[in-house]
Amino acid sequence: MADDDPDAAADADSGEADDGATSRDAGGGDTAIRRDRFTGGPAREFLSSLAADAAIFEADLAVDRAHTVMLAEQGIVDSEVAGDILAALDGVEDAGHGALPDGEDVHEAIETAVIDRVGPDGGRMHTARSRNDEVATCIRYRLRGDLLDAAEATVAAREVLVDVAGEHAETVMPGYTHLQPAQPTTVAHYLLSYEGGLARDAERLLGAYDRVNRSPLGAAAFAGTPFDVDRDRTAELLGFDGTVRNSMDAASARDFLAESASALATLATTLSGLAEDLIVFSNKGVVELADAYASTSSIMPQKKNPDTLELTRGVAGDAIGEATGTLSLLKGLPRAYNRDLQRAHASVFEIAGDVREATEVAAGAVATTEWDEDALAAAAGEGFSTATGVADLLAMAGLPFRTAHEIVASAAPAVEDGDDPATAAAKVDEAARAVLGESLFERVSRDEVERVLDPAASVASRDSAGGPAPAAVAEDLTAATAGIDADATALDERRGALTAAAEALDAEVATYE
Repeated sequence: MADDDPDAAADADSGEADDGATSRDAGGGDTAIRRDRFTGGPAREFLSSLAADAAIFEADLAVDRAHTVMLAEQGIVDSEVAGDILAALDGVEDAGHGALPDGEDVHEAIETAVIDRVGPDGGRMHTARSRNDEVATCIRYRLRGDLLDAAEATVAAREVLVDVAGEHAETVMPGYTHLQPAQPTTVAHYLLSYEGGLARDAERLLGAYDRVNRSPLGAAAFAGTPFDVDRDRTAELLGFDGTVRNSMDAASARDFLAESASALATLATTLSGLAEDLIVFSNKGVVELADAYASTSSIMPQKKNPDTLELTRGVAGDAIGEATGTLSLLKGLPRAYNRDLQRAHASVFEIAGDVREATEVAAGAVATTEWDEDALAAAAGEGFSTATGVADLLAMAGLPFRTAHEIVASAAPAVEDGDDPATAAAKVDEAARAVLGESLFERVSRDEVERVLDPAASVASRDSAGGPAPAAVAEDLTAATAGIDADATALDERRGALTAAAEALDAEVATYE
């Protein structure tokens, strides 16, 4: 996507050597050979974005149609000429991107194809427009769809998490910090933690969409145009929610790419955490991944490798790299247009597709994973994971929490995996005697201590808002479902508006036939 400066291509093709090359050429016979290295081919190929522009071929055709309709409505281009241009664009679309003539970019190639079909009047399509505002519009047109696709996949993944969580509201499992058993929780509580993260990811994607969906068209190179264009009309025909007002900002800004890449990278990071957890749980033998989401080894017949989840982690690295790369590209650019921007968007389109696919894969893995309830229950009490519950109980009985913490911490080395609640309670009582000089059971009953040492009872007691107790989880399932429904509605509204605009544009184009 080049800018409108014709000197850019001319300079690139000039073949002018620096002073060193000139002095060497003066005394040598291979001047032409060395000059040929820098004339035409390599520079032209380096400048060209035509192949990568396949991603915005459809977008450019839509932008051309809307711009042409507006030019005719404003009396800038004759209606008959506009009809010829629009018919030519139909032919270009039918032929496809691969049939375009050679050109510096898709915009130039489409214009050339139109002129080939219409004659010189085909060049009127570019009246009151620069490739600067044209490409900015095409990028936004394409990217907004990618953002909606990613948001839609995120909403679908949240639905899966809520469905599986609803089946496991009372399935006790170990919760970890630092990969060490920390406190018992439930599968539902665990899965809802990721639903919350994905809900924020969806919010970021929809917010990015709203800022992307503004039209730069009509800004021209950056200083506007003397023609009486109607920027609001082209925005309407293309389904944009409005315009980017300042023409210099409209033509040159790519902050929306950085924001979109960052939102996608954050989503990918959420998915990476989920994938890592499932890999760890699988290795611990408490979950079983479906065969469709695993693969075998070419040499080790016993292996079942969580390859899809590992690739999901890998996508996060790619997405983070893209977000960082976009910001790095933009950080030193002056206003208004710079050719560096040509390299800013194609990889964002690519990573958007990768992240959407990773979202679908992660959701499928969760939907088909088997949770071994017996193994999870057995693991839930490992590492004295109910210790915090005992400290809380003592604090509720009147001991300062720090003293209660000291007692339970003193008992921790003695408590072993496999100790039943009665055995563990006796060991805590021994620690209390050493710290307090009296039995633990002078302050709380033995039954109460044994109850909080049981993982299931420990979970049931944690009924604060957002906690793992079944009642708290039930409330959160309801809230999550409501949030999913709201985001699904928001997606439908945005897609509906784009569909309506596309139909309106088609209807306008049809009037010129």
